[in-house]
Amino acid sequence: MSGTSDARIVVTGMGAVTPLGLNVPDFWDGLVNGRSGIGRVTLFDAEKFEVQIAGEASGFDARDFMDKKAARRLDRFSQFAVTAACEAVRDAEYEVTAANAER
Repeated sequence: MSGTSDARIVVTGMGAVTPLGLNVPDFWDGLVNGRSGIGRVTLFDAEKFEVQIAGEASGFDARDFMDKKAARRLDRFSQFAVTAACEAVRDAEYEVTAANAER
């Protein structure tokens, strides 16, 4: 976009996969209660790295959100995106039909 625009954005649904929670309610609860999502790296051996702390989406298993074949085909960050997008579609109460599936 360039210049000024009258374009409007409407948020109709939300989804989240974060170090504070694997869905919007858990994420929001972590925010309002001041929890930290930062801790020691557990997903790989970080011993050889100077920094060994990070924000991990602990407990995330893609197979809880998509079929095994789809989970195998996607990188972890893509699994997060697909999971959050599916939550957002459900939250928006949007029904995917043959007529709107391409959108």
